[in-house]
Amino acid sequence: MAYVTAADGAHIYYKDWGEGRPVVFSHGWPLQADSWESQMLFLAERGFRCLAHDRRGHGRSSQTWSGNDMDTYADDLATLVEELDLRDMSLVGFSTGGGEMARYVGRHGTFRVRSVALVSAVPPYMLKTDDNPGGVPVEVFDRLRAASLADRSQLYRDLADGPFFGANRPGAKVSQGMRDAFWRQGMQAGHRGAYECIAAFSATDFRRDLDSFNVPTLVVHGDDDQVVPFEVGGQASAARIKGATLTVYPGAPHGLIETHKERLCGDLLEFLSS
Repeated sequence: MAYVTAADGAHIYYKDWGEGRPVVFSHGWPLQADSWESQMLFLAERGFRCLAHDRRGHGRSSQTWSGNDMDTYADDLATLVEELDLRDMSLVGFSTGGGEMARYVGRHGTFRVRSVALVSAVPPYMLKTDDNPGGVPVEVFDRLRAASLADRSQLYRDLADGPFFGANRPGAKVSQGMRDAFWRQGMQAGHRGAYECIAAFSATDFRRDLDSFNVPTLVVHGDDDQVVPFEVGGQASAARIKGATLTVYPGAPHGLIETHKERLCGDLLEFLSS
């Protein structure tokens, strides 16, 4: 198994598939690199080098007590990028991973970056505040934290059976395997890391990070996202990033990397090849 070591000694696991121009993937909460396997296999078979890491506190990476915040996540990513000397790379972030990619650009610039894709991503700012009145009320995230403390295994079941994949919508067809994979990945995350990541993805303001984007950017979002509402996430990010391309998936849920994986693979291939 491949690891890099972060500044504080945390071990960050990553997988590295294929050869060619690098594409670096970052996963959502409370998942891990495995959540990107469909896209990685598809793109690696078409001439790209696909890399994905487990965020600290998640999957096979160290379950650190501290550092469960966006600045550290971005710096961990920078360690991976610099250790492997990745250049002319594309960054692809899903949900929380989109925030990690945005903060990486904000803190480390685009010297090594060719393009960015944000998929169902949490930027520019999820939390409702005085200067972000369209955001999601903090009570929503407080309930998520309370459910995590009370019975996080059941919380992950409820998310998989409900809003994450849109399984609570009439006529939805979400396989049991898809739901089980979400639960399995969630339960491999450390309790503290997963708990603190709720604040990281919900209360981090990425607006200044997005303002620093100066490379081609694709924003993909479903208009029936019950986790990161379209108006809060994709629509607002695309409006803020200069020259961004917004691609809306009608009726798609938050977890479209699974429910709409064929379309997403095609859209990513077209974007990365342009």
